[in-house]
Amino acid sequence: MRNWWTRIGVLALGLGIAASALAQKFPAKPVTVIVPQAAGGANDAIARVVAQKLSEQLGQSFVIENRVGAGGNVGTAAAAKARPDGYTVMITADSAQVINPALYQSPGFDPVKDFEPVAPLARAGYVLVANPGFPANNVAELVALAKAAPGKYAIASAGNGTLNHLIGEMLQKAADIKLQHIPYRGAAAAATDVVSGQVPLSVQSMPSSIGFIRAGKLKVLGVVNEKRLPALPDSPTIGETIKGFGTTPWYGMFAPAGTPREIIRVLQDEVAKALDSAEARERLATVGCEPFKGTSDQLATIVRDDLVRWARIVKDSGAKVD
Repeated sequence: MRNWWTRIGVLALGLGIAASALAQKFPAKPVTVIVPQAAGGANDAIARVVAQKLSEQLGQSFVIENRVGAGGNVGTAAAAKARPDGYTVMITADSAQVINPALYQSPGFDPVKDFEPVAPLARAGYVLVANPGFPANNVAELVALAKAAPGKYAIASAGNGTLNHLIGEMLQKAADIKLQHIPYRGAAAAATDVVSGQVPLSVQSMPSSIGFIRAGKLKVLGVVNEKRLPALPDSPTIGETIKGFGTTPWYGMFAPAGTPREIIRVLQDEVAKALDSAEARERLATVGCEPFKGTSDQLATIVRDDLVRWARIVKDSGAKVD
């Protein structure tokens, strides 16, 4: 019996030493960062800030790979199936990780079982924007127009099942109005068509819209977040007109399930260091985002809680994606 326990102890010690050595050598080659959303949106902007800082800190390239489709499901499923060795991670929006499981019957992944949370990264501002020529200048005026002509006005999104889409559905439910949803392949394409006047309305992240807003090519009808945004202090929240409306999207890093805990800790610590840097804070602020520091355990709790919260919101909104 004593020999058996001795062997167990030696084995455990050996595994611990091996894990420590693995973490000390990590990363020994470039790391692929899967982004399940298109270039030009909030998640892509955040991912590029974080990837650049991690590349500088760890001396290996963190290479962004945008894998779009099905509201983020394509890239998320690919990340879930990647080798769990730390050399593939995912930076994603809360919409793909905690909303899609309620929107899609078969999203292609399990948000809890298929991933190891690494760390939260950022929060972003979201706004309801319109072409400057659109007759409404605020949420109350939009609601009045939409009630007078149900289904007449179109609202562009970054694609079926994206956060932009779902927030639009939430708005219609909360205001008791009907808008025509037009999905695009990415937030940038949707914003461009609102600027050109092809579509009058869209829900957009600050990273994908702030340049157009500052240039006067888009006007803000309302802020989606619970609180007004520092970058747009004079723009009221939608909740100031429609009581109880509001959400603040978050973004986080995940690794495939089974990725060694030592590597998760290395990534978690390096992400925290990156978010502490003045450069990262400034770059995030320029696109209407703020750092959201936390641990892997805290991100795991956020995911579990938000899966419940968004399932209820999706059910109440009636939004579904085939």
